[in-house]
Amino acid sequence: MTNEHPPQGLPTQRWQIAPANTELAQNLANLTNLSPIISQLLINRGMETPEDAQKFINPESLNLPSPWEDFPDLAVSVELLANAIANQEKIAICGDYDADGMTSTALLLRSLRVLGANVDYAIPSRMHEGYGINKRIVEEFKSEGIGLILTVDNGISAFEPIARARELGLKVIITDHHDIPQNLPPANAILNPKLIAESSPYRGVAGVGVAYILAVCLAQQLGELKGLVQPMLALFTLGTIADLAPLTGVNRRWVKRGLKLLPKSTIAGVKALIQVAGVQASEGEKNQNSKSLKPEDIGFRLGPRINAIGRIGNPQTVIELLTTDDVGVALERAMQCEQINIQRQQMCEQIEQEAIALVEDLYVEYLHKDRVLVVVKDNWHHGVIGIVASRLLERYGVPVFIGTYENEGIIRGSARGIPEFHVFEALQYADDLLGKYGGHKAAGGFSLPADNLLALRSRLAEFANQCLEIQHLKPLLKIDAQANLNQINHDLYQQLNILHPCGIENPDPIFWTANVQVIQQQIVGKGHIKLTLAQTIDNKRYEMKAIAWRWRDYFPLPSRVDIAYKLRENNFNGNTHIEMELVGVRLPQQVEKLFTTSTPSKRTNFEYKQRQYTCGIYQNGVSSELRIKNTEGKVLVMQPENKLGLLGINRDDAKQIDLSLPQYDGIIQAAIQALLVISN
Repeated sequence: MTNEHPPQGLPTQRWQIAPANTELAQNLANLTNLSPIISQLLINRGMETPEDAQKFINPESLNLPSPWEDFPDLAVSVELLANAIANQEKIAICGDYDADGMTSTALLLRSLRVLGANVDYAIPSRMHEGYGINKRIVEEFKSEGIGLILTVDNGISAFEPIARARELGLKVIITDHHDIPQNLPPANAILNPKLIAESSPYRGVAGVGVAYILAVCLAQQLGELKGLVQPMLALFTLGTIADLAPLTGVNRRWVKRGLKLLPKSTIAGVKALIQVAGVQASEGEKNQNSKSLKPEDIGFRLGPRINAIGRIGNPQTVIELLTTDDVGVALERAMQCEQINIQRQQMCEQIEQEAIALVEDLYVEYLHKDRVLVVVKDNWHHGVIGIVASRLLERYGVPVFIGTYENEGIIRGSARGIPEFHVFEALQYADDLLGKYGGHKAAGGFSLPADNLLALRSRLAEFANQCLEIQHLKPLLKIDAQANLNQINHDLYQQLNILHPCGIENPDPIFWTANVQVIQQQIVGKGHIKLTLAQTIDNKRYEMKAIAWRWRDYFPLPSRVDIAYKLRENNFNGNTHIEMELVGVRLPQQVEKLFTTSTPSKRTNFEYKQRQYTCGIYQNGVSSELRIKNTEGKVLVMQPENKLGLLGINRDDAKQIDLSLPQYDGIIQAAIQALLVISN
């Protein structure tokens, strides 16, 4: 069977559906006045009692310990800063070039200036120096007469640069949230949530969270807190979500507040960024008039515009954006963020296409043997290859190590892992082949002499084969609950608001629906599929619109599928409706079983609309197909992954038809049901 756009098959995914706890969900629903579906979502997130659910739904009810008690060096840090402000001693912030580092830098710059400090900042060059404070910056600070260095979102591993600063007589406060090395740097004070009790609600804060705690405590100590909290909370919220920090504990409480404050932020740069990105605030929880942003507005709209600067631009642009009070300058910087982000998108698109071509040409047949993908090419921008690594991981389902040549002899790269693979341990396993490297379980960065590339590929394959089985090499899709289309409405969507803000450790709920019909589908924009889906329940047909981002390769989808999706609100021309964002699709399980286990002898007769038919599953080359024959000898041919079928007396003269049309879909479903009866 041929068609103009042959589908590349369906996404290869592992569906992990959370076990339904119907009785507990119903009990929780009765006690909390929520729908059983929402109760099931809470159970999936570890909330099994009304008390747990209440704390989660209303994080303001949490009893927070004082940060002064939880962070041992907080008092020393505040004292050092207060003295520096009182004596007009020069303070320098050393930040980082990602969204967390830049929002942290801006937060402390704004706060310290308001509190009367003489403060400036520096951010190392991503291209030339890489992450973290270094000796050059320390020497420069000394020559500029700096007395106190304050690191944000970096410094915990910078033993030598910090030791050099102390040698030169500089005082150092480290604020960071990265993992603790064996030897702590000799700073005057260190604020890092990884150094405090695991049970502390502050344990999950990002770099910007540490900066926020320090700034609030300093302002409190100086009696100058009034008017500072709102702008700081806006920057905390931007940085926390963009850095993918867990949205639990204190992060959940403060981000929930921050999302309400962002639309009416007094920071000129935040206003400008929201305006340029075209983000609309949506209604808050039911019975409230407050407008609020959603985490995805930051994760997909505001965050990338900030991050793009750190990847391929000059971080100074973002610092000026977030610290200026001049509306004109703010708008100018926001427009620069917009332009750089467009450039970043184009770069990612081009590098992704080149990487896919390289993989398909050289490596795809070895992926199951190696269980890891190592792909390197010259002239790729190493500011964006991490994003491309994530996309390749989505596509191929294996850990990805992607690199480009920094100069003739050195490769610099990024890595992304799957749940069963520890990226940092993999890099440690190849320690003798690498230059600098760092990271954690899910992601990392590295450099190596180009001569070691073949050896690295072999070593990483050795490591991957120790921890990965073949069944792990499909992207894992964690699904919360099954829902039918008749259950999806504005009321359910409003109830979902109680889960917000969603993010890391509190993911957006993913639902699934079995055996839906694809009525319409078309490619829109840059390779997205726009669909209309239908499900018939008790002889009534329910329809919904859906979008599948970047799914051009899977177009057209088969006429019947199981779908996994998130729910989104679409506001267009003043009309609001709920639509689906597809994240997974597979052949209906019964149908797949029928096509993979039936033999040509499985044939049967059935009746449809008072006419007699015969049907069976037949082999056609490597694939199976369903053939339905009427009493006049006309045959309808359907392959399960194809939206187009054939209809005719013989194959050569048969015409191509759209299987999703009701007259064909109805008869196909009747034939499948008849075959299932004789298969069971």
